[in-house]
Amino acid sequence: MDMLELIKARRSPRGFFDKQISEEDINKIFDAGRWAASSYNGQPWRFIYADKEKNPELYETLLGLMAEFNQAWAKAAPVLMITMVRVKYEHTGEKYKHAWHDLGLAVGNMSIMAQSLGISLHTMGGFDVDRAREELNIPDSLEPVTMIAFGYGGLPGNLPLDIYKMEILPRVRKEIEEIAFNKPFDKI
Repeated sequence: MDMLELIKARRSPRGFFDKQISEEDINKIFDAGRWAASSYNGQPWRFIYADKEKNPELYETLLGLMAEFNQAWAKAAPVLMITMVRVKYEHTGEKYKHAWHDLGLAVGNMSIMAQSLGISLHTMGGFDVDRAREELNIPDSLEPVTMIAFGYGGLPGNLPLDIYKMEILPRVRKEIEEIAFNKPFDKI
């Protein structure tokens, strides 16, 4: 499969098979994120993750931080993770205003690597940031951004009906002409 086809095949499922992810594949996914581009090579991304079988206590903590809707489906994923960014550049101490962007590049790399391994990532914003700071001892130098469920996707039949209906909708993307312009907005 060529790269564009791999990207087009990427999904963010809410249904997961009950299958563990090998430590080797988890490390490949993190390694792909590690190589993402970042402003001044700041690499502001930080991750705390838990495998359901190997670290059930941390897994339950991460699951408990999620909004109830997300808990309903994410509890089937074999790995949960919280993403964070450094709020200041390490080399200057100045505000790292591109940190979220750089985290997105890292997660994008991770998502495509996961896809190449048959693993899906589902990123979500519905979680309690304040509780995450407290329960995970996140220092002020880091800002929690998202949570991600890792797993082998494709089992929507085990989901509550309202979530199942979301899973079977066709995948829609805007046309290139709706997102990329070769002139200023006042000329469009």
